[in-house]
Amino acid sequence: MRGLQSSTLARIATGVEACSRWCSSRIITAGARAEQYGSSTMAGRSGEGAPSSDAAMAGVATGGVEDAYGEDRATEDQPVTPWAVCIASGHSLLRDPRHNKGLSFTEKERDAHYLRGLLPPVVLSQELQEKRLLQNVRELQVPLQRYMFLMDLQERNERLFYKLMIDNVEELLPVVYTPTVGEACQKYGSIFRRSQGLYISLKDRGRVLEVLRNWREKSIQVIVVTDGERILGLGDLGCQGMGIPVGKLALYTALGGVRPSACLPITIDVGTNNEELLNDEFYIGLRQKRATGQEYAELLDEFMAAVKQNYGQKVLVQFEDFANHNAFTLLEKYRPTHLAFNDDIQGTAAVVLAGLIAGLKFVGGTLADHTFLFFGAGEAGTGIAELVALEISMQSKVSQEDARKNIWLVDSKGLIVSSRKDSIQPFKKLYAHEHEPVKDLLSAIKDIKPTALIGSAGVGQSFTKEVIEAMSSINKRPIILALSNPTSRSECTAEQAYSWSQGRAIFGSGSPFDPVKYNEKLFVPAQANNAYIFPGFGLGVVISGAIRVKDDMVLAAAEGLAEQVSSEHFDKGLIYPPFSSIRKISANIAARVAAKAYDLGLASHLPRPRDLVKYAESCMYSPIYRSYR
Repeated sequence: MRGLQSSTLARIATGVEACSRWCSSRIITAGARAEQYGSSTMAGRSGEGAPSSDAAMAGVATGGVEDAYGEDRATEDQPVTPWAVCIASGHSLLRDPRHNKGLSFTEKERDAHYLRGLLPPVVLSQELQEKRLLQNVRELQVPLQRYMFLMDLQERNERLFYKLMIDNVEELLPVVYTPTVGEACQKYGSIFRRSQGLYISLKDRGRVLEVLRNWREKSIQVIVVTDGERILGLGDLGCQGMGIPVGKLALYTALGGVRPSACLPITIDVGTNNEELLNDEFYIGLRQKRATGQEYAELLDEFMAAVKQNYGQKVLVQFEDFANHNAFTLLEKYRPTHLAFNDDIQGTAAVVLAGLIAGLKFVGGTLADHTFLFFGAGEAGTGIAELVALEISMQSKVSQEDARKNIWLVDSKGLIVSSRKDSIQPFKKLYAHEHEPVKDLLSAIKDIKPTALIGSAGVGQSFTKEVIEAMSSINKRPIILALSNPTSRSECTAEQAYSWSQGRAIFGSGSPFDPVKYNEKLFVPAQANNAYIFPGFGLGVVISGAIRVKDDMVLAAAEGLAEQVSSEHFDKGLIYPPFSSIRKISANIAARVAAKAYDLGLASHLPRPRDLVKYAESCMYSPIYRSYR
């Protein structure tokens, strides 16, 4: 301290005092703002009512305040004095993605935080920075290069990354997530630069809680976790599956408004059976075959127990890209005791159900009036089927068993029928109806005569010309959903669906396709992207303080998405609203999910806000730069 000049000491002391005053005032303001929507941040929180001093300081350090909901609520016109900024050098500030503004630091800020000379003299607006970066992205021709560019930006300037994503979501979503993220995962070892999440491996058994505590953020609200065994349609990518949790959580923030600091990507590394990766000198994971059975189960048990111990019971754990044999088991095992959600099962089901509900406005009738054929009986296919059956059951007041009778599944061995019950997995047996064995998809279509054909098997080009023509001969407006990712695994392309159906198909896909012109008419393919559902669903869980996920909440999300499709969208052949309005869509879905959590008695944030849509919008993370004193 002796080397510090008295003026510097005075500035530090002034900063500490300002931090204390500012933090106290923001906590009061956050409580008042929540009450504006009919809620109290202090009620029903059992030990969590007022933020601790650590939480308060975290709020100061991020240029906002984390109220009892953990939301960053500082407005852009309120200058803040981040504690870390008060005492850190200018170099440290520029290297901190949470605070870095690059050339947008004002003259005052440069003087106050020792940045003078560390930046060129020009001061740019955030809008101009965004314009320049978008130009940089567009100049890159290779999708993987665009992905790496955006990941570098996220690590360098967090708010600018999210502003770029939010303002250009339709253009950049395929870069940050599917299909580009699939290639990124395949090459993750070669392009690895800096860890973006937590890696928990078999080496950490007995120490998983310690590993979780190594993560710098302590107020976590959403975890996305994978074991890398079934990455998209690409198979076992082991530890390199980390690109999926990182990408999903970027969308939780950009599309759903969940704070970046409240998101935690995790990969559980139990080895890989991918020989190519095991022999790759740049592979970043354990070089061993996958652990299974008790060894695997014990590590997952320890992980889930550690999550609850470290973060409490209101952290949403989203299982992502687990193989079928584990995905169903883990969801059923942990959903009674944890806030657990599987996007491949429940998220996919919700977005497809929303598309079917919207699609029936073209076809007519209700879900109960139609027959559905699924090509693929894994976690996605059976998850969708179960949610459709649940919706039919609720709409028609029949049992779920009866509702399943018009839902058929085809797997790699053909139509699932009762004579196969002894040889199929338990989750398929619910759909093993009485019927003669059928070996191929085309024959199944001719026998079952479905209204909708839904592909989730990850077998590219499986919806052949004969398949589409058969669907078109049965239906005036056949519903064709080719859901598999990435694009190379899509069951058919948009152009094939429209041309082979003579422009009559109601088409949706998992991967994006360009508009198609057929017979002088322009068709805009609908992307049945899970990103419509999980960001809003997660926000709804967070703002309600839900302690469990129930199927009724997933149904509420699907219905909330379907009701966003307007007559204008139908005129264009769309069964989903455009992604350009995704934040509005997410706020409405969040409100529906939160409302259902309150109705079911699962919400812990009491009392219930009067206007859940406005409250959800008020809780969304803003990427606008903060002003620093």
